[in-house]
Amino acid sequence: MKKKGHLIKSVTAGSIAEEMEIQPGDRLLRVNEKEIKDVFDYRYAVNDEYLVLLIQKPDGEEWEAEIEKDIEEDLGIEFGEGLMDSCRSCKNKCIFCFIDQLPPGMRETLYFKDDDARLSFLQGNYITLTNMSAEDIDRIIFYKLSPINISVHTTNRKLRCKMLCNRFAGEALDKIKRLYDGGITMNGQIVLCKGINDGKELEHSVRDLAAYIPHMQSVSVVPVGLTKYRDNLSHLDKFYKKDAIEVLNIIHRWQDILYKKYGTRFIHASDEWYITAMIPIPEAENYEGYLQIENGVGMVRSLVDEFEDYYKTIKGDDRTKSVSLATGILAAPILKNLMVQINKKYPNIQISVYTIINEYFGADITVAGLLTGGDIIAQLKGKELGDYLLLPDVLLRSGEDVLLDDITVEDIKNTLQTEIRIVQSDGKSLIDAVVN
Repeated sequence: MKKKGHLIKSVTAGSIAEEMEIQPGDRLLRVNEKEIKDVFDYRYAVNDEYLVLLIQKPDGEEWEAEIEKDIEEDLGIEFGEGLMDSCRSCKNKCIFCFIDQLPPGMRETLYFKDDDARLSFLQGNYITLTNMSAEDIDRIIFYKLSPINISVHTTNRKLRCKMLCNRFAGEALDKIKRLYDGGITMNGQIVLCKGINDGKELEHSVRDLAAYIPHMQSVSVVPVGLTKYRDNLSHLDKFYKKDAIEVLNIIHRWQDILYKKYGTRFIHASDEWYITAMIPIPEAENYEGYLQIENGVGMVRSLVDEFEDYYKTIKGDDRTKSVSLATGILAAPILKNLMVQINKKYPNIQISVYTIINEYFGADITVAGLLTGGDIIAQLKGKELGDYLLLPDVLLRSGEDVLLDDITVEDIKNTLQTEIRIVQSDGKSLIDAVVN
């Protein structure tokens, strides 16, 4: 039988909760006589100046903690589940789903498909809206949860049902209108599949989504990721240079139209399109604050601009050292160009940039964030790595030193017998990691 309330995982030292003798292992049952469903109920409830918490001790004893505090002052309680509720899984069978293309034998958590609006608000995850009830939408509007990131893919209702393999996927688009009417800030995402939702369908989707400006503040277009593990899945084709140019032509034309009408470019292409098309990355102002940089939109421009700004402030010298970097196919040419710049001011630093082919998922997966420890080890074994090897932080699970295949940074260090340094994804950190 499920226990009542929410398990308290930890209590911050010196906090109100500690002062009230609330301890890890206790359970929060109610706040001001209201049962708490999840983290949003909790956050809203504890903003009051006067609170009565009903706490259950591990032995079952229940007692009340009366608290007077400043509005929005934190109680210092962390719960066993971050959402204070089970995370909602995705009920769709999207033809492009990356998780369905994972090989067997990876850690169990990688196979979980989340589709939870609360994670969209807290962590920036994208949701399809297909498993949300009217009550869920009401709660988002009531609590003013913004921004909500939405996986749209197409506004053609029949096509969306087909792409998500969910007969209700078209109806879910009506929830965007409800969020718009409720003043909720949104970002959209379109995973583009060749011959399916590109071309005229992409035009149709951009036109429809633009009607939700300004609350829909941006929409990104990213190419479908195709691994080599697609047996028994829908056939999808890779985008090539000609295709990428056609996609960018549509996006750039709509950017011009929408900028003139609304003062925003609104629709943005991920960096992969420019690199595949061999077209220069746009200037920073085109990205309008990098609203979707975590989605691969403007990462290259941000990195290059930060690099150049910091580069101008350093004088250089004749220090001698040897450094190596490893990255994916997509970023390798960019990093090589930046290393040439470093060598102009530090001519005695020997820098090697190694391009790692993604054998684990397949060579068509070109982003650094999906490289595995096994591929890095196999392809760098016996190579000259210098004084240390630099690896990008996007390889690692947040807050940990584990790569996708459960190989750790320590494993790589021990196998390759070289020092490993993890580099943050900004230009200053890159220069400092190479030079210092």
